[in-house]
Amino acid sequence: MSEDHKDLGRLVAVHPIAPLYIQRAIFIAVLSFIFFLGTMAGFYLRQNAIYFLLATAFLLVYLVTMLSLFNLRKSVVKVYERGIEYKNHSLDWSEIASVTEGKPVLITPKSGMSFELPSTISGPAALARNIRFHVESGSGS
Repeated sequence: MSEDHKDLGRLVAVHPIAPLYIQRAIFIAVLSFIFFLGTMAGFYLRQNAIYFLLATAFLLVYLVTMLSLFNLRKSVVKVYERGIEYKNHSLDWSEIASVTEGKPVLITPKSGMSFELPSTISGPAALARNIRFHVESGSGS
């Protein structure tokens, strides 16, 4: 997961993708699949190539939506007692130089390149305040 998996303590909070974005992705996926089935029925009844092209386009929209939804669901930020973890980044509070609150949240470690947390996470402002509190206070717990 990370180059050296650190013991960051007890899990305090998890910030997954916001429910709003999941709801939008599911709505688009269901709607495009219904349109795909409808245009395939139209192709079956009319035998016109336009219906087949429309069905192919709706199927592509469905597949891209589902793939992006599965990729976004992996974007989870975990806050521990002594640090945070996001994908392959595992940082102790003492290793974080600064946090820029906004959309998206930008974290700059003392060593290495800065990275962005996704703008689709749940509660980005609260997460940024929590990280800033721990970094500025210099506490590890």
